[in-house]
Amino acid sequence: MSLPETTLYERIGGAETIATLVDSFYAKVTADPELKHYFAKAPMDKLLRMQKEFFSSATGGPITYSGRPLSQVHRGMDISKREFGRFTEHLIETLKEVGVAESDAYDIICKVNLYADEITNDVDSGGD
Repeated sequence: MSLPETTLYERIGGAETIATLVDSFYAKVTADPELKHYFAKAPMDKLLRMQKEFFSSATGGPITYSGRPLSQVHRGMDISKREFGRFTEHLIETLKEVGVAESDAYDIICKVNLYADEITNDVDSGGD
């Protein structure tokens, strides 16, 4: 009989690690000169709550993301691929700081990157 597989959520430390991760991560992105303007008028309490839900859900945790679809949330924000990359760099740094194993950090970045097209708003310069 095999043991049930441990979820990414459990491997990284569950709700406590996600809370620390999100708080530390958003301290970085809101201080970043290239990114902070996106958060100037954001309701940070709600944003942090939604991000904790998002990371819990994305890592197989018990909390379901209850926010609007990411494409709706980010519509009209004109977030470039470069800015998304900067956001991801802060996430990688924060994952290391909170002690997430490299393989688990990679899995989290892969999950976040699945949403890159919904978050970024670069105009496709190619023809039809």
